[in-house]
This record gives sequence, C-alpha cells and structure tokens, in this order.
Amino acid sequence: MSTPTYNRAIRKYVVGFGNLFNNITLVRYNSDQTEQERVLVPITYATKELYVARLEGDPDLSKKIQNSLPRMSFEMSGLEYDSSRKLNTNLKTFAQTTNGVVSQYNPVPYNLDFNLYLYVRNIEDGTQIIEHILPFFTPDYTLKLNMVPELGIVKEVPVILNSATHDIVYEGDRNSETRMIIWTLNFTVKGYVFGKISDAGGLIRTSITNILSSISSTDTVVFNMTNGGTGTYKTDEIVYQGYSIGTATAQAKVVSFVNNKLRLTEVTGNFVSSQEIVGLSTNAKWIFNSFNVLSTETANLATITVRPNPFNAAANSDYTYTTTITEIANSGISIN
Repeated sequence: MSTPTYNRAIRKYVVGFGNLFNNITLVRYNSDQTEQERVLVPITYATKELYVARLEGDPDLSKKIQNSLPRMSFEMSGLEYDSSRKLNTNLKTFAQTTNGVVSQYNPVPYNLDFNLYLYVRNIEDGTQIIEHILPFFTPDYTLKLNMVPELGIVKEVPVILNSATHDIVYEGDRNSETRMIIWTLNFTVKGYVFGKISDAGGLIRTSITNILSSISSTDTVVFNMTNGGTGTYKTDEIVYQGYSIGTATAQAKVVSFVNNKLRLTEVTGNFVSSQEIVGLSTNAKWIFNSFNVLSTETANLATITVRPNPFNAAANSDYTYTTTITEIANSGISIN
C-alpha cells in the first residue's frame, strides 16, 4: 500500500456523470406557445447548501450574473462496496506495451452515490428540464468510459436513477414572487476501482502436459521437497497424508530421503502438494512442490503441447492455438 497508485477512476466517474447533463437547453414560451427565448442551463460541481446560500444572499438575482436561474450542480455523496458484483481477485488483465508486458488484477466493485440539483425560479422551468432528463433513465443509462488506457480496459458503467424530489424555498411571505424551486435527483453509478499496474514478466508461449495412465505399486516416485520441513524420514518407513494413518488420503513406503528428495514406493491414494507428508515413526513433516515417476513397467505416456499460432504473438494479438498430442510407450515421465 506504500506504492502510489492512481488510475483516476473516481475522477472519470465524476467527469462522466457531469457530462451527462451538460448542454441542456431550456426553452421559454409566450402565452400563444411561440418561443420567447432559449437558455443554456449551466452545471458545476457544488453542494446544494453552497448554492442555496448564494441564492438566498441575492434573492432578487441582481448582484451577480453567475447566480441567475436556472442552474444545476452535482456532487458525489458517498462510496459503498458492492459484493454482488465481486470478481475473482486472482485473475489478471495483461497488455503488451513498448516497455514489455504489464498486468493488473481484477478491479473492486463500488457503488458511487451522486446527487444532481436543479435550481429554477418557476415550476414550469423545472418540469421542462426534468422531462428532458427522465426519459433517458429506464431506470439506468449506460456510460462507456476508458478506465485504464494502458491495458485497453473500457467499461460500460450503468448510471441508475433512484429518486427525484423537489422543494420550494420561499423568501418572506408565501405570496411573494421571490422563490426558488430545487429539484434533487439521486443516482447510483455502478463503478470499479482499479489497483496497481505491474510488470508481468515474460509471456508463457508453450504449455506441456504429461499424462500417465496409471502408477504401478512397483514404481518409484521421487518427491522434490520444499525447504522448511522438520525431521528426517527413514528407509522402509510408512508415510501418509491426512489426519492420521487410519484416515489417510494417501500413503506409501520410503525408499530413501537424500538432499530434499523423498523416494517412495507402494504408493496408494493421491498425494497433494498443499499438505504435509508425515512419517509414521519419525513424525517428519515436509511439503513437496513437484514429483517424478520412475516407471518399472510399460506405461502409455501422452504429451500434450500447446503453443500460440503465430508463435511470436503478443498479449493483445489475434492468434489461435496449435495443439500437438504425442503418445510414447515404454517410458518414464516427469511431472512438474
């Protein structure tokens, strides 16, 4: 968290939301329904309290031209994590740049609350502008935002209209012509917040999978153990994985344990790399990260090799796959 990370995601939501309501035009009519004037309704980022204070300080709108009505303002009022849109945080997006391949983990979903305020002098001005806005929200309108240009991440962001209310603020007597009508529209923006862009290292261009039909009880399996285990296995000792030998999910007999290589035979069950292999008599406990099978019998070995086509395809290239399947008889295998 000490490394500065700023993708300007929240800023893009604020700017995108404000641009939705930019360039709204109000038309005023004469009594015979002919057009009298057109007014471009300005919009700024400001709270309702700020504008109410300005307008109440100049109720006749005679001091400052910037306080003339109609006007609009908007503000972001809050952020809330949205668990219903959670993505797999272990997945990454990759991109090829001039400096190599970069990556970024999936973003975190957040709902952003926005309030749009409309200040008008008479009811008809307010209803005209409201009727201009409401038909676009059913109840959502989708924005398309270029969130992370470096990775080509473009998101279609729903903007949901939750409510629309209005209030009339009078100055002095209720029969006075000086009044201000304020419409408040509440929205939810279904956005995402993005993390750091990191160097992804080299691309994996070849995937090789080796498959053995079965492991015989006479085969020897060599487990490559990780550092940090405890104890030393002894020859002919029984080892197992599980809560106890009676409930073991896998077990075998030790052939040797030298230089962090544990050789086992008479293997039954499935040993997994996420659990310790426990020695029944020595109580040695180690975890392995790979293993080799030294087969003493004829075994059918299938090797599946997958490469991109073309082989020099970059992260964002259009490419297909070339899959080669080779079956080999009378051979041992190596699995990593």
